[in-house]
Amino acid sequence: MSNAIPGDGRLSKNERREAAREKARLLREEQKKKDRRTRFILQGSIILALVAIVAIVAVVLVNSVGPSGPGPKNMASDGIQLTQGAIATETPALKAGEDPVSNTRDKAAGTLDIQMYVDYLCPVCGQFEATNGDYISSLLENGKTTVEIHPIAILDRLAQGSKYSTRATNAAACVANYSPNQFYDFHNLLFANQPKENTTGLSDDQLIDLTTQATVKSPDKIASCVKNQQFKKWVSDAQARALNGPIPNSNVDKVTGTPTIIVNGLKYEGSVSDLASFQAFVIQAAGSDFNTNSTPTPTATPAS
Repeated sequence: MSNAIPGDGRLSKNERREAAREKARLLREEQKKKDRRTRFILQGSIILALVAIVAIVAVVLVNSVGPSGPGPKNMASDGIQLTQGAIATETPALKAGEDPVSNTRDKAAGTLDIQMYVDYLCPVCGQFEATNGDYISSLLENGKTTVEIHPIAILDRLAQGSKYSTRATNAAACVANYSPNQFYDFHNLLFANQPKENTTGLSDDQLIDLTTQATVKSPDKIASCVKNQQFKKWVSDAQARALNGPIPNSNVDKVTGTPTIIVNGLKYEGSVSDLASFQAFVIQAAGSDFNTNSTPTPTATPAS
């Protein structure tokens, strides 16, 4: 029985116990509300953080992928066409998103047209150049030959993170843009000083030194172009176009490896280190009418 006197302000044991339980219940309810608020705030913060991360990734992707072009001048076909004396055919720069404009061979004049897709880190390209470079130079001097060089970057993975193929191709584009008539000399110097695969390749300063050796015009602009990788986006775009194809004015669907050598529209499939084989192929291609369905005769070791 309770000994409490009603109204005297004192609580019985049972009443105190009930009061304590009620207080504990209220505290638990309050704590649950606080936990819910904390959870909502935490979830909101996570969502905002994720939104921020997505936004950052989007910015990075836009900046890395970016809009197409503009490309270098004198490479509207994604390559530079050279005529007698290694003089470049001048063309305007590709605008952002603009499709390349292929060069056409003057069949009526009997012009011999050689297209070369090369990667400046590719050792097989180096072999082809060492074997056939002087012969191709002599053909350029006959006045009835055009040589169109398409530098592409497909071997960055073999440059220990330095992206040498991209940097060398960009440097070639810089020379094409600012000093096109020295392009062939620079192209030859890149192969004469070709680094080995699985190395970092030449540094930007070494690439700039080669442009100096090629006696380029506007050397300061070219040096800045090399260091800033002015045509890096074009390098990526041109590579994608070559690898996806088609290759204009040829029987080649797409570039599957370097070097890819095309003479009067026909892909050379012979040995890259056999001058006689390439000379025979050139004579054959020059003496026959181009047919998109025709195939070359030599079938020696495939180029890679």
